[in-house]
Amino acid sequence: MSCIYSSVSSFSIPSNSNFSSWRLNSKPSPSICCAVGGTVAKPKTVSVTEPLLLNAARGKVVDRPPVWLMRQAGRYMKAGLYSYQAICEKYPSFRERSENVDLVVEISLQPWQVFRPDGVILFSDILTPLSGMNIPFDIVKGKGPVIFDPLSTAADVEKVREFIPEESVPYVGEALTILRKEVNNEAAVLGFVGAPFTLASYVVEGGSSKHFTKIKRLAFSQPKILHALLQKFATSMAKYIRYQADKGAQAVQIFDSWATELSPVDFEEFSLPYLRLIVDSVKQTHPELPLILYASGSGGLLERLPLTGVDVISLDWTVDMAEGRRRLGPDVAVQGNVDPGVLFGSKEFITNRINDTVRKAGKGKHILNLGHGIIVGTPEENVAHFFEVAKGLRY
Repeated sequence: MSCIYSSVSSFSIPSNSNFSSWRLNSKPSPSICCAVGGTVAKPKTVSVTEPLLLNAARGKVVDRPPVWLMRQAGRYMKAGLYSYQAICEKYPSFRERSENVDLVVEISLQPWQVFRPDGVILFSDILTPLSGMNIPFDIVKGKGPVIFDPLSTAADVEKVREFIPEESVPYVGEALTILRKEVNNEAAVLGFVGAPFTLASYVVEGGSSKHFTKIKRLAFSQPKILHALLQKFATSMAKYIRYQADKGAQAVQIFDSWATELSPVDFEEFSLPYLRLIVDSVKQTHPELPLILYASGSGGLLERLPLTGVDVISLDWTVDMAEGRRRLGPDVAVQGNVDPGVLFGSKEFITNRINDTVRKAGKGKHILNLGHGIIVGTPEENVAHFFEVAKGLRY
């Protein structure tokens, strides 16, 4: 079997362009080897330069937007040599897969070996630290996260321990160190953590929620209890980010998935200060570490997100990229924001949406990604096409 070669369109932007008129050039893209009917090429000679993703996040000049996809290691990968589904059949427990060094490394590297994205993200979960904080949990197939003893009182919060990652999750550090060596600076190794309000939502609600009644009841009737819990999570997640960076992560994404369930005034009380605390704490010891913030459905809070101090704001697809750029201002980089559903369209449709997103994002300070994670059932060949097109783009 041989690799799949294809030609894609790439952007060429005149130096005096205001991004309103771009010209398309037909240009062969670098070949990529797909898991669908292909074999994996051997890694190229390692570059001694910084990974493209880090340069874009820091606002340096790049020749194209770097690209990676949330949930790029996962259930859509089912064919060929690299099958996440085969691993799931052998190891049905998510926690077993995400807490075993060898499995974490193997799963994290699957999309890297097939698509060569510009970011290789650790296979893990935002709830992974909970056990080390004396909050028993599990992730049940078909149900999602389950917190065995949801928190509701001051006494419950008092029992929550501060997270010590080197003691509780040494496998995370080991996996990151191995990933950094395997990727060898050809892409950025990404770590991630959950934001305080999102973690608090899970442990108070007892798992996923539709209306977030319990966390809001606690916030609005006994705010001191919630603030005490948020403080513990903020301190712990700052430690966790520093730990990941020390073990090999070159950038870290903070997921505040449920913060957008808050009104703007409540976001300013229950989420923003703790995100800011994390960022300030990390930047004291790791000033060059790019921090990315993702909050789904963040259109109503967009102007407040840069106040956290993060380097990159990841937009979901409900915000027009050009409008998002304007609202966020020139000082913050952006990530995103193609609708994951686009990957069910034709290759021409996918190409057009990529082009539209990159055009609206403008030149530089943009990391191409989806506006959310890859959807289960997404055709793997369409993911391959997404990466092919993205890596063939040029400013």
